[in-house]
Amino acid sequence: MNTPPQSANIAPGPVWALMSPFGRIGREPYWLCFALVWVIIGIAIRIWFLSIPGIPNPEDVTPSAFAGSNPLFPLLFFVLQWFELAIVIKRFQDIGQSGFWALLIFLPGINLIVVLVLGFIPSQMQANKNGPLPNSYWRKS
Repeated sequence: MNTPPQSANIAPGPVWALMSPFGRIGREPYWLCFALVWVIIGIAIRIWFLSIPGIPNPEDVTPSAFAGSNPLFPLLFFVLQWFELAIVIKRFQDIGQSGFWALLIFLPGINLIVVLVLGFIPSQMQANKNGPLPNSYWRKS
């Protein structure tokens, strides 16, 4: 029995939540995704601190020293930045704003404020151009 294709994905998975900038994401998955990203960042920084012999001087704690300590760290942080950007884009779209505003997370000082404020603004309960409900997206026909 053939079922007609759905026009929306109401139950996307965790890969969508972290990697795709399309759709809407509610507050709870938003915070859970950010918690995962921050735990991974914390683990990477902890591994880096353990790899430094002795107590590091403030002069030794530089981005280039961090990147040079393990060649995978820059790649890891590039991937994590993509995850953060995708999550923030979907959250802006969930509250009915343009995902373009997500570029604010690249501005030092403003980024933390944007992430926190987005986590407390309630979702639009009606459909918008990005999805029918929070945690969903429209499928292209």
